[in-house]
Amino acid sequence: MPLLEITQSRQISASVRLDEATAAQVDQYATFIRASADDVVNKALNYVFVKDRDFQDFLKTPQAKQVSSTLRIRKAPANEGPEQSAKKTVAAVETVDSARVLKA
Repeated sequence: MPLLEITQSRQISASVRLDEATAAQVDQYATFIRASADDVVNKALNYVFVKDRDFQDFLKTPQAKQVSSTLRIRKAPANEGPEQSAKKTVAAVETVDSARVLKA
């Protein structure tokens, strides 16, 4: 039984780097639960945030409001509305070794 349940929500587009093995497991887990890799990463992070008691305590401190952003958020092109950009991929990971060739 999967540990993550996926529901749709408003999303932004951001860039993150993963170890190659982690990226492969994200793809495998996404296949396992029939969801996108973006959904797996999003829900896995939310799961960790909720379960980490020390982090929950940190969120109650003034320091939590003074954190500088290190996440690389990508701006949507000017001709896209918020609904279009919300449907875009949140994080994509592809290596040369794992690239798939699509046949017509």
